[in-house]
Amino acid sequence: MAHPEPATASAPEAHGHGTGEARPATGRRSPALSGRVRVPGDKSVSHRALIFGLFAEGTTHITGLLEGEDVLNTAKACAALGACVTRTGEGAWEVTGTGGRGLASPAAPLDFGNSGTGVRLMMGAVAGQHVIAGFDGDASLRRRPMKRVLDPLTQMGVEVVSSAEGGRLPLTLKGSSETKPIIYETPVPSAQVKSAVLLAGLGADGETVVIEREATRDHTERMLEHFGAEISVEPHGAHGRRITLKGRPHLVAAPVDVPADPSSAAFPLVAALIVPGSDIILTDVMMNPLRTGLITTLIEMGADITVVGERTEGGERVADLRVRHSRLKGVEVPPERAPAMIDEYPVLAVAAAFAEGTTAMRGLSELRVKESDRLAAVAAGLAACGIAHEVKGDDLLVTGAATVKGGGPVETHMDHRIAMSFLVLGLASEDGVSVDDVAFIATSFPTFMPMMRGLGAIID
Repeated sequence: MAHPEPATASAPEAHGHGTGEARPATGRRSPALSGRVRVPGDKSVSHRALIFGLFAEGTTHITGLLEGEDVLNTAKACAALGACVTRTGEGAWEVTGTGGRGLASPAAPLDFGNSGTGVRLMMGAVAGQHVIAGFDGDASLRRRPMKRVLDPLTQMGVEVVSSAEGGRLPLTLKGSSETKPIIYETPVPSAQVKSAVLLAGLGADGETVVIEREATRDHTERMLEHFGAEISVEPHGAHGRRITLKGRPHLVAAPVDVPADPSSAAFPLVAALIVPGSDIILTDVMMNPLRTGLITTLIEMGADITVVGERTEGGERVADLRVRHSRLKGVEVPPERAPAMIDEYPVLAVAAAFAEGTTAMRGLSELRVKESDRLAAVAAGLAACGIAHEVKGDDLLVTGAATVKGGGPVETHMDHRIAMSFLVLGLASEDGVSVDDVAFIATSFPTFMPMMRGLGAIID
């Protein structure tokens, strides 16, 4: 079968990280938002669809893939490790996997740009294979902690050939086809660490067990089952899970239809809640219960969000959301909800700025090790916009007001979610909000600006 050009040639062009000048932008007070849109495919599912396609026997057909820079870098990494990766249309990709042949050692270091998910999952994928692979990324990713992934992988028999100080990128791993199965309790709630251990467990002779005290997003477990692995998930304690994977499964190619990303949907959703008169519909949004913490919280705050046509597609629950402008009130957000909405706290802080009373967001330590120290970045952005707030340890308290002045420029620290959150804040602010750089929005939501403008937002 003839294949079109591989991913490295046929994928949409990704903009280089930090190689060009900063691109500032301003979100300005906007008229009522209206329209019906589908945000791009879920980033977590997109990464995993490519990686499981790499391991599977046969050709995996993927539709709705997020074609942001992070996912495109994972596609290139899969090709470098021996898969045939082909883009066949908008969001449509084919991955012909290595099956039982094992992965190939890449000729050059795998560059993941800004993607912590991509690099950490791929470390796990390489761990259970007889290959040597280098891992690198942009300046932001080089600062992010990798030791939390390397610790369990080295227990399983992976050798860290070289790394920067503190186990950071750039680093080189030597995998092992004789990976040792382990029972591993994650020290912090992290779907990335869990997924890396399970991916390494694919090469282990025996059962690999991951225990998490707080349940985190379960796309890896769902997709392992979808591709034919034997995996069980049991409750553990009050909020946790015990996941058991039988090693060396025969993975077979399976179609993946990627649902709309709830983390991306959060931005137009909150924009509609805070811009007076707004009424929008977001289609095909993933409603996985481990990803809907923001929606739960906003409804508690009084948000007018109607869930329409809930259904199951490709093993994930999806639905359309009708969102209308709402008068919000402050609430207490419990720490155990953090894993189900860890990426949505910056935009929740924006919603809280317009809510009556104080919204207390508890237990946000994990925000400190994202693309930036998001807790500090959000606090600084709120301060630049004149919004009353307080950081107490790992808690963020935001006190809303009937009118928000706005301001800036907000420093985004090369963080896509900080940039989008404060542009959304500008849409309902008196003076608008400017941010210092929007280039990194392309990592997760390349169509953010035109989509928001299509709903009526004024962003320039």
